[in-house]
Amino acid sequence: MSEANASATRITPGNALRPEDIALEVRTGLAKPTEDIAEYALRLGDDALILAQRLGHWISRAPELEEDIALGNIALDELGHARSFLSYAGGAMMNDDGSARSEDDLAYFRREHEFRSVQLFEQPNGDFAATIARQFVVSYYQFLLYSRLTESKDATLAAIAAKAVKEVDYHRDHAAQWVLRLAGGTEESRKRMIHGFRIMWPYVEELFRDDALTERLAEAGIAVAPSSLREDFDRLTGEILTEAELDVPDVPAAPGGGRQGRHSEHLGYILAEMQVLAREHPGAKW
Repeated sequence: MSEANASATRITPGNALRPEDIALEVRTGLAKPTEDIAEYALRLGDDALILAQRLGHWISRAPELEEDIALGNIALDELGHARSFLSYAGGAMMNDDGSARSEDDLAYFRREHEFRSVQLFEQPNGDFAATIARQFVVSYYQFLLYSRLTESKDATLAAIAAKAVKEVDYHRDHAAQWVLRLAGGTEESRKRMIHGFRIMWPYVEELFRDDALTERLAEAGIAVAPSSLREDFDRLTGEILTEAELDVPDVPAAPGGGRQGRHSEHLGYILAEMQVLAREHPGAKW
């Protein structure tokens, strides 16, 4: 079997899995997610897609050249995760002609209320410290999630997670080092790091909310119950915050609702920019 026709589920998990492999299996019927699994993959894909779009704004704007490259690379990693999850989710979602929806269909031709990302991912970048605060939370959450998801009974989800967790391990180290650097730097950098956590922390709770979908899939050994990650998240992030001499912000939780399509005012602006070219020139190739 050639590499182009390789099965995503027969590739060594995390070694050579590509979105194209998943899309091929979906097209040929070798990978057919249930509606529940597709919805779960859609959630994870949307999280990664929206974060990639946010981080991409730092390219040419980061405070130093190395960070310009680092944040761009993290954005590309997240985009890769999004492509894999969305390619798989499309296997249970049909276009009008009966074909499975592609990653591009799902990214560019859904409306705001159809996205299933949690609200943290769509929050504005703010200054560099605010972006690092968001990235710190996200990377620890994704690392724990993907680590557990490698044990999924769904072979495609497990393979995507096995590849993604290696990349996210770098993301969390990068974010942790910047938290320590900013918190232990100047009076101004410390003030901004504290403020960054205060404006991002209200959205943390939504990451760990269970619902009927995750309960069903977790019981079947396919998904990870978000609430089961909270203890390790608090412990691991707490170690860095303690080293940085920072407190967990005492702020009320935001209502959330992103998993049900209820978003903050920010997502619409992200989608307008992200989708405009594809919508203006549908089907265009270059």
